[in-house]
Amino acid sequence: MFARRYLPSIPSLLALEAVARLGTASAAAAELNLTQGAVSRQLQVLEGQLGVTLLIRDRHKLRLTPAAQDFVAEARRALTTLSHASLALRANPTGGSLNLAILPAFGMHWLAPRLARFAAAHPEVTVNLSTRLKPFDFAATSFDAAIHYGRQDWPGVSALRLMEEEVLAVTAPGLLPAPLTQAGQILSHPLLQLESRPGDWGRWLAHHGAPAERPPAMLFDQFATMTQAAIHGLGLALIPTFLIARDLAEGRLVPAFGAPVPALGAYYLVWPAATPPRAPLASFRDWLKAEIA
Repeated sequence: MFARRYLPSIPSLLALEAVARLGTASAAAAELNLTQGAVSRQLQVLEGQLGVTLLIRDRHKLRLTPAAQDFVAEARRALTTLSHASLALRANPTGGSLNLAILPAFGMHWLAPRLARFAAAHPEVTVNLSTRLKPFDFAATSFDAAIHYGRQDWPGVSALRLMEEEVLAVTAPGLLPAPLTQAGQILSHPLLQLESRPGDWGRWLAHHGAPAERPPAMLFDQFATMTQAAIHGLGLALIPTFLIARDLAEGRLVPAFGAPVPALGAYYLVWPAATPPRAPLASFRDWLKAEIA
């Protein structure tokens, strides 16, 4: 049960948040489509309800007290959570939404082709997808779960291993004048690299018996753009085989040297360990278990 007498009204919170961000009651009134007097009354009501001075009146400016600044930071999080809840309700009025953060390449090439089967098996669940390139704190987001890549060393989460990964050194057909005969020969050519995996080329060299080093390379934040760069002849790239099967089959890319090698990490479904999974997440997790079986 909430102590309802301490719960401020939404209009009062919106007025305080706008004043904190914009600095004046008139600017807040313009944004909220209210009169300046209405904003001032909301602020007075809030101070009276809480029994705390929140604002310092300084000529034509309003400044929040240090305690009020902390209060507004918490209020923003609460308003954001309420807004996300409202959007989820509008998107799926019968309930059962699952907010999932995905890695763009994995989501497009591995997950998306399978989601129709999940939708057919669980029509009561609406899956909302949003891309994130790096792990994050679930407490600061509205996500129920996420697809992460790595070695299962993320704190505070439970995980389901989805897929191991192999990477292949590839290039455009016309970039190399002749096939490479030694792994170390890649150092004589321009290299492409994912910025989140700075040691991939060094591990690849070590796997093939060459001195392990981190050669300079053009950096990319996503596999999709790096793959296109390799196709257009910008350099040699290490790319997961499941992402380029079609490009290899149709000749847009060719192996530069050697067979695929195991990558350092794997793909996982992760979710907060301290929170019991909601029914949509449990259904999605169990479906994924069957898919990877």
